[in-house]
Amino acid sequence: MGTKFRESVVISNTFELPAAGFPVMGPVNDDSDRYWKEALEETRRRSPASFEQWFSSIQFEGLDGVMLSLTARDEWVRDWVVAHFLPDLLANLERLLGDEARGGIQVRWRVQPNIERPVCERRAVPRARITEPPPSARRATDRSSTADRASVSPRAALAAALNPKHTFPNFVVGPSNALAYAAAFASAGGGGPRYNPLFIAGGTGLGKTHLMHAIAHKVLEERPSARVVYVSAERFTNDFIEALQHHKMDEFRARYRVDCDLLLVDDIQFLAGREQTQEEFFHTFNALRDADRPIVVTSDKYPQQLQRMPERLVSRFTSGLVADIQVPQLETRVAIVKKKANLEGIELSDAVAELLAENIQSNIRELEGALIRLAAKSSLTGRPIDEAFTKSELLMVAPRRPEVVSVEDIQRAVCSHFRMTNSELLSKDRHKSVAFARQVAMYLCRQRLKCSFPELGRAFGNRDHTTVMSAVRRVEALRQRDPQVNAHLEAIEQRLAASEE
Repeated sequence: MGTKFRESVVISNTFELPAAGFPVMGPVNDDSDRYWKEALEETRRRSPASFEQWFSSIQFEGLDGVMLSLTARDEWVRDWVVAHFLPDLLANLERLLGDEARGGIQVRWRVQPNIERPVCERRAVPRARITEPPPSARRATDRSSTADRASVSPRAALAAALNPKHTFPNFVVGPSNALAYAAAFASAGGGGPRYNPLFIAGGTGLGKTHLMHAIAHKVLEERPSARVVYVSAERFTNDFIEALQHHKMDEFRARYRVDCDLLLVDDIQFLAGREQTQEEFFHTFNALRDADRPIVVTSDKYPQQLQRMPERLVSRFTSGLVADIQVPQLETRVAIVKKKANLEGIELSDAVAELLAENIQSNIRELEGALIRLAAKSSLTGRPIDEAFTKSELLMVAPRRPEVVSVEDIQRAVCSHFRMTNSELLSKDRHKSVAFARQVAMYLCRQRLKCSFPELGRAFGNRDHTTVMSAVRRVEALRQRDPQVNAHLEAIEQRLAASEE
């Protein structure tokens, strides 16, 4: 009956099979089984607790040559393992297989709720995270076995999706994320004014998802019967499409609008261009806010920068609080390294923690990953994690890049291009030509150096951070539609590129 209506999930170097099952495979080679176990054990060492949490919902089906077959309990588990464990797992397998895996290993996935032979046993989960629904919900879900499965599955999926280490006490607070932390804590009922919705914006790997998990953990600890729905925008889209396909829109709307006390949506930018899904989310948003139920969303862009997103949704995102997370300063990065080392049981000196923080600046996930790699190699080679060992490893995995230009370099390049002095650029002069040059300089500093808005405000004559935000957004918009503005920017960027060489 026509083309199947589905927005598929594409995963690098993997593909998904229907739930019906895997094709019949040949007998499992003893060496392949041994390689799998060795690769798995090496991957486990990176983060044992997190590994057990996720691989208790993964089943190994076989390794046939360079074809690895796995089953995941649901799409969330599959996507998390693909993003956080699969790269290391495949690298370990390829190393063990040697020339046989020179062309890479392919992964074949199946999603099936019942996992009979999990890779590892699951650790005990606190009762607060998995509880029976309240009586009213039980009565509603007893009407059919399908509805019953729908009520149990989201709660079990939530318990599996939440990282047990992503809690408020484990989140390191600094100037770059203090507002987002305070707002998230308030949304979880921790005190202070609660904003609805709360929109958390920030780059990749800066802690947005950590705060989302922390909100869910705190709400469930204090109110075990709370109905928390945590999804990615991609998952919300897939749920919506599945409901359309199987004529279950009433169940879909009940889950997201009625049986929901708190809605957490990660990576809302992925709703861009999906008009039907946007329409459904718009009505879901209105229903929850009218019922005074908290809504928290995250994005790698500010609401006004979201592409192909209807204005009425953008205006609702900005109707509450927009809290951004910036790249943390050195002191905060050092504290993050120490906190991660303490959680993982890694002995780390202050000098090594500072060395890691100085060399990896833009992404907390990369910073934590570097620490785990150091610990893994240290345990395998027997070498202590000292400064010499850390420096040698950093040169291998993250060779030092040439020094990038500074704020002052960008200001000089802009002044030279527009034929003005630095004092004019930083002055209070609001003449159109001076103001435009100043906005261009702020935009380039933000794009190239990832400075926070308050930092840029100080660097441009102690201006308010909202002035910088407005300047960056204006130039970004002009660049898309004004060829002359784009030509100015390209000329300055070429000048800066030449100075870097």
